[in-house]
Amino acid sequence: MGHPTIYPTGVTVYDPVKAWSGYTIFPAPDLGALVIDMNGREVQLWKGLQGFPNKLLPDGQVIGSTGLRDPDHSYQDQTDLVQVDWEGNIVWRFSRLEYLTDPGHEPRWYARQHHDFQREGSPVGYYAPGPAPMNHGGKTLLLVHQDVRNPKISDRTLLDDKLIEVSWEGEILWSWRASEHFDELGFDDAAKAVLFRNPNLRKLATGSIGDWLHINSASLVGANRHFDAGDARFHSDNIIWSSREANIIAIIDRRTGNITWRLGPNYNGSERERALGWIIGQHHPHIIPRGLPGEGNLLVFDNGGWAGYGEPNPASPTGRHNARRDYSRVLEIDPVSVEIVWQYTPVEAGFVVPLDASRFYSPFVSSAQRLPNGNTLITEGSDGRIFEVTRDHELVWEYISPYRNKRGLNMIYRAYRAPYAWVPQRPAPDETPIDRLDISGFRVPGAAPPAREREIVVPGVEPDQQDAAFCVVPSS
Repeated sequence: MGHPTIYPTGVTVYDPVKAWSGYTIFPAPDLGALVIDMNGREVQLWKGLQGFPNKLLPDGQVIGSTGLRDPDHSYQDQTDLVQVDWEGNIVWRFSRLEYLTDPGHEPRWYARQHHDFQREGSPVGYYAPGPAPMNHGGKTLLLVHQDVRNPKISDRTLLDDKLIEVSWEGEILWSWRASEHFDELGFDDAAKAVLFRNPNLRKLATGSIGDWLHINSASLVGANRHFDAGDARFHSDNIIWSSREANIIAIIDRRTGNITWRLGPNYNGSERERALGWIIGQHHPHIIPRGLPGEGNLLVFDNGGWAGYGEPNPASPTGRHNARRDYSRVLEIDPVSVEIVWQYTPVEAGFVVPLDASRFYSPFVSSAQRLPNGNTLITEGSDGRIFEVTRDHELVWEYISPYRNKRGLNMIYRAYRAPYAWVPQRPAPDETPIDRLDISGFRVPGAAPPAREREIVVPGVEPDQQDAAFCVVPSS
């Protein structure tokens, strides 16, 4: 589908009555960690502080990374994970995962953090009533990389995903490695064969490495009604993670390391799975924290796009990326019944399916956050769009990032909304409503206004017949 060459950026819609107002933080491409208010005013930029992701803490502090390891010798490894205060002073740092010597670089310690982390006090890293992420003295859960060899998976070197928990002082207290649980992931024989031949190989200067799972989020399950009712799978200390490449969402038992709950990698088995539909290339699945509407349910940005390993098909002759869909969904799922409780899809966005379903579509990055008033903040990251919708799917806030990276992309990895009180350095800003623009009458300077010079009526032709002829939606 084509896209317009000209479109507004910044905040384009804002209803202060229906939105949950606060500050929004996101990594602005090639700039740093950026905080904006509800009208799009830029409140603070921590220049150069990279966001994989950025997370705002109480007292105006933020966590991010200081840089990216040389991509010739790694894939998406961050150098140091740091916490900085409002003035940009580093108050906490972690780098001591591996001491490495990359060709052309001085030996040094690397954190190898990627995609996610959680600070003690908050299971998912965003605001909920009750405990807040600690800005001093807490432990931190990190998602990191480790290079491994595992002939059961492939004869190629693997970029394995590893979870570690570190103390405030940087001591590694606990760890878990994905490749050690290969037999628990539910791959069938066809998927295993594809993985062995090509475990999602990434080219490096020194050869290729298999980013076989590409885990892109990790958070604590947190307190929830399922564990309260006796379901041990949902212990608050257990950890939920997401494999983008394998279409897997899983919970691991913190004590044993075993997988105790899983969705995927296939969604065509049980009747409940078929009703749910395929989750493909997903990002940011997490259990909605206690104190928020929907608490205990799973919230996930189901990207669509391409992912998975399995039987070859016309769209995937090799069986890699064998599941495909050209639109996105945000799903709220009861993790016990696996039923969809709430969703935002192209239908709820008001688009005609399948003709323009891809108008809500982010095959990469993206996220969803439940807000205290029941609204959902959605990052449609591929297009640099952050927006807020009500339970009834009404758009009440929208922001389009004007910032682009060297490749011309305004992609946003993940955004978070925090209350004004988390930034005591600034008074709460004025909130000015922004009505949705009537694009039918909007013209750039110099363009002709919407006034036709001549109009005729063709006898016997109804005005809406032509539109109806082109909008026939095929039956399912």
